[in-house]
Amino acid sequence: MEMSYRHSVSVAGVVYDERIDSFLVIERMDNGAWQLPGGVLEKDEDPRAGAIREVFEETGVDVEPLHLSGVYKNTEIGVIALVFRCQIKNGTPRATAEARSVRWMPRAEIESSMPPAFACRLLDTLGDAMPYVRSHDGINLIG
Repeated sequence: MEMSYRHSVSVAGVVYDERIDSFLVIERMDNGAWQLPGGVLEKDEDPRAGAIREVFEETGVDVEPLHLSGVYKNTEIGVIALVFRCQIKNGTPRATAEARSVRWMPRAEIESSMPPAFACRLLDTLGDAMPYVRSHDGINLIG
């Protein structure tokens, strides 16, 4: 018996400014949640190029991906997210058509401002076990 499973792939970029111990985050236009900038990878798109595109579309800044920091699977909806640690090349963060607001969020606020499934994507970029591989149910980590 052959089974067919389909997954969607998303990409995201984590920008961390160690001088102010803060991450660049967006307030999503569609649901008002604070998250890192990212979105669906297009079928013919390189993952690094997708991360660059998504960060620009949502924050107005050009970034350079430095390395893959984690792979995160939402087991409820079958989305696999590839998260890259990035640095800003140029531009000033600003609200966009996809982000109600964009700001630097201090590391100390991340866990209280986001569900664990999203907070870990930012905080993992500061860890030593990269790339992290985690599963979640859309809110909480599994395992």
